[in-house]
Order: sequence, then structure tokens, then C-alpha cells
Amino acid sequence: MNLLPIGTIEKQKAILTEVGNSDYSAVGESKIITLASTPHWALFNFISSTTGLVVSAQEKAIIVQNVKIKKLRKRQFFLQESDVCKYIGFITSGSTRMFSVNERGQESIVSFGLENNFIVDPGSFSNNEPSGYYIEALEDTCLLTMSCAQFYTLKTQVPAFSNMFDRYQLNQLIEIQKRINSALSMSAEERYFDLIYTRPDYVKRFSQNMLACYLGVKAETLSRIRKLKV
Repeated sequence: MNLLPIGTIEKQKAILTEVGNSDYSAVGESKIITLASTPHWALFNFISSTTGLVVSAQEKAIIVQNVKIKKLRKRQFFLQESDVCKYIGFITSGSTRMFSVNERGQESIVSFGLENNFIVDPGSFSNNEPSGYYIEALEDTCLLTMSCAQFYTLKTQVPAFSNMFDRYQLNQLIEIQKRINSALSMSAEERYFDLIYTRPDYVKRFSQNMLACYLGVKAETLSRIRKLKV
């Protein structure tokens, strides 16, 4: 991934200092083009596509100033159980899973994260309390991360970001409601075929064992179900 133009580090530091010390009113698009990297543009584009709003140069400057690029290797943890979730992450490439482990050592996958998904334990992040979950990279993954203070800076100072995140959060609530309903009203077979229909990207990118854990069935049960489709 080509993140920053070669040979412009000092220039970028000067721009970052200028951006950090300004009220953002004089920041031009040309400076943002120099300062922002590929992951930043992924977030800018996601905001625009989600809201239909144009992200101004000033708003882009505020975003760049308040997020950091973080790379996770495959199987590296973004969050571990009992740690406080101090950051929220926006995936620009790669994938993750959020899961818990019970007293018998059994894993339950709460959610998967793909490109243009946010990853966070909201309770731990908002309340500064230990998490009961793990968030692990399933592939080499690139994120934009922000602390709680940085996140609320973006919410209050960048209307387009706030609008996007409110829409994103509503969509997540809808997905959670659908998943609860399927768990209560559908058989294992129906849940799997519904997953194929609604989230074919999951079926393509995650292993059978991972999907079984997500659906709450044994791997051999899912194997039998998959044979029914053939």
C-alpha cells in the first residue's frame, strides 16, 4: 500500500504542525492531498458515500489530526479480555473478529469486521471499564484509530463524520436485531442459508470453523448443512 509520497517527510511534518496550530479555516485541498494517506481517503470516501455530504478540506484536516494509522498482523489482537478498550478502529483493509471465551474455553464470535467497519467494545470504550471480549485480526489489517477524546472531537467538530457514524450505528442496531431474531426463530440450517443470502462476503472470506462459531453451531453440523446445499 502506497501511503505517503517518498521524500516529503519534512514537508508533511511542517503541514501537520500548521494544521495542528490552525483553526482549519485556511487549510486547502492541496495540503490535504499531501498530508492524507490512503487509509484517510478511505474514511473520507466512506463518509461521503454514506451521507451524500462533501467532506471539506477543513473537515479532512481535523480528521487527519485526530486519527492514527495502525497495522495489525494476522492473529494480532486489537483488544484482549480484561483490557480497557481505549481506541475505536476503522478498518480500511483486512478483517477482524470480536469474540468471547467462556469458562469451558468455548469461543463465541460476536461479530466480524471488514473494510469500512468500525471495531470497538462500546461498553469498555465509553465507560473505561475492562472488556469481556477479544478483537483479533484474521488477515493483515490496516486501521485508523482514535481515542475516546479524539472520537468526540470528530463528532462535535465534523458534522459529516457525526452524520456518518449515526447512520452506521443505526445500521448496526438493525443488524443486531436481525441476528437476535434469527437466533430465536430460525433453525441452524435456516441461519446458514440466510447468512449466504445476506452476507456472502462472510462465506467467501471466513473459514467454516469461524462461520460455525459465529452461527453458534458445531463445525460438523455446519459441514452437514453445507452438503445439503450441494
